[in-house]
Amino acid sequence: MNATTLILAILNFQDASGYEIRKLATDGPYSYFVDIGYGSIYPTLAKLEAQKLVTSRAEQSQGKPERKVYSITETGRAEFIRSMMEPPAKDVFKSEFLLVAMAADFATPASVEKAIEERIETVEAKLAVIRQHLTDCDHPGSCWVAHYGEHVYRSSLEYLIANKQRLIEIAGDALPGALAAE
Repeated sequence: MNATTLILAILNFQDASGYEIRKLATDGPYSYFVDIGYGSIYPTLAKLEAQKLVTSRAEQSQGKPERKVYSITETGRAEFIRSMMEPPAKDVFKSEFLLVAMAADFATPASVEKAIEERIETVEAKLAVIRQHLTDCDHPGSCWVAHYGEHVYRSSLEYLIANKQRLIEIAGDALPGALAAE
């Protein structure tokens, strides 16, 4: 899956400007699927428009500059559906927190505790966003995904809380005496 498929997915559900697509893809409900760089959105939209997969129209809002709003075409919807039939690539998960956890014996107890606390805050924030989305969720597939995400993050949070002390106790084992005491 790539920027093209993600943009078509967003436009399949709603018309949007390039800025709105970026917000939905980086901070919103579509941020969990594919990493999309801001610099790739407008070139991809231009390519999709040239291929007649999307159209655009200018919209004027009072007191604001004119903005270009994109809509998916029937050809674009067919392309999106075709791309949904392809097997997805393997998920990519990278976490700096997990590197800290793996090498906890080379860190101080205080730094490990801080990393765990920050991770807990991050997971709690993501849960809050997902739960908010569920309050007005009206699309069955979106609701399923939100419930799945809620389960994953809730399980992560439970594990972090239940095993926090265990990781803190590992911290400092490989450090020289002076560093371990910090």
